[in-house]
Formats: sequence, structure tokens, C-alpha cells
Amino acid sequence: MADILQHIVAHKYKEVANRRAIVPWSHLVRQAELMPPARGFRRALAEPPGIQIIAEIKRASPSAGAIRPHADAVAQARLYAQGGAACLSVLTDEQYFHGSLSDLQAVHHAVQLPVLRKDFVIDVYQVVEARAAGADAVLLIAEILDDHQLKTLFEQTARWGLDALVEFYLPENLPRVLDLGADLVGINNRNLRTFETCIEHTLELAPSLPPHVCLVSESGIRCRDDVLKLEQAGVKAVLIGETLMRSEDPITTLRELRGMSPSR
Repeated sequence: MADILQHIVAHKYKEVANRRAIVPWSHLVRQAELMPPARGFRRALAEPPGIQIIAEIKRASPSAGAIRPHADAVAQARLYAQGGAACLSVLTDEQYFHGSLSDLQAVHHAVQLPVLRKDFVIDVYQVVEARAAGADAVLLIAEILDDHQLKTLFEQTARWGLDALVEFYLPENLPRVLDLGADLVGINNRNLRTFETCIEHTLELAPSLPPHVCLVSESGIRCRDDVLKLEQAGVKAVLIGETLMRSEDPITTLRELRGMSPSR
């Protein structure tokens, strides 16, 4: 696959510029300032015993194509809540993942679980958008941000009362992430340039993270054995999207991933 990440990021800069023209900064800030306090995304993952699941709403992706293109975000979120997800992740990228900020806003109002805005965040405008739409956390991807961008966005996320899930794939980006002071760190098992996945990527890198970090493994997690391997490696949470979106019974699938009997 061509370097799709480069195309996504280039499109994202144009998209943000267009959104700024539609909703002025001052108006967006007023909306964000009216929101109630965030629900505590990291806390919901770090405090309970055992490994936790972040269940993702994702209709499509560049690597998988259409997954569940007509999925109702609210209905899916409610199923995830019933299945015992600790947190939710909502794809808000429209061009490549068929998501929207409207999905995030609707999910925020429909369930009480903390919600992550999953997108390619490259501008503070998107952080404030996330706050205004009801997000409790935003994803920051080290591979698409230079040092100044990463630091600025990390600081602005905290300034708006949100948690930052700071994600990396390349091992050389780990020092950059830790230098921020990030205590919620994601290891992406999906190479964002080839879109191939391998959970062993987390297993190899997990020992390099300090114990105070709430470690999240993202992508390629398909069964209970995968979850157990990651838990034994010190992972505190797993982010699962495609496996749950393809399931005809997400409640049962979630309970199986959590090691519970389907009836519980």
C-alpha cells in the first residue's frame, strides 16, 4: 500500500482550514467552555483491576475498506456499554473512516462511558472541537507531529481538561512521548505506513515503558488469547475496533474478550 498516512495528513490540514472557516475559533471556544467536566478517560482504565477494553466505533478504514458502513454509532455504543467496555473510541475522520464529530456528540449524550476522539489531530482547533463535542480524551499520534506540535497539542489537551492518549509505532518515538510526561501511552500495532498489524509489536516494546504509565495496546487484537498475552506483558488496556464492528453480537464478543461467560 502506498504511504496512505501522508495523504491522510495532507487532507487533514485542508479539512481543518475549511472547518475553521465554517465555525470561527471564538464560537468554538464558547461551546467548549460550556461543557461539563470530562469523565476521566485515563482513570477509567488505570484504576480498575485487570486489563480494560476501549471499544471502538469504526465504520471503515483504508486498510479494511468498509467494515460496517451503515452502523449506528449510538446503538453500537450502547451495545459496548452492555458488554462491559471501560471506555469508547469514536472515529471522527470522515474522508477515510466514514466517521464524524456528530457521531462523537451523539455517543457522549447516549452513554456515560468516557469517550476518545480518534482522529489525526494536527491542530489545537481539533482539540477544542473535541471538547465542544463531548470528548473526554483525544488521540495524539507521534508519527505525524513534530516536537513542537506534539508538545503544544499535549499541553492544550490538558488545558481543556482532557486526557491525551499519546500513540507511537516507531520505537525511536518513545523517548519523545515520555519526554512530554505522558502517562497514558498507546503502542499502535498497525504500521501506519503499510497498515499491517502484529500484536508482538506491543510485546517487544512494553518493557521499555516505566511502570507509572497506563499502557494501551491498539489494533490487531482479535481474541481472548491476544488480550491475555498483552495483560501478562503489563498492558493496562486494549483498543479494539474491527473485531467488535464485524461481530454480529458485540456484547458476547466483548464478554468473551474480557474472559467472562456470555450470560454474565
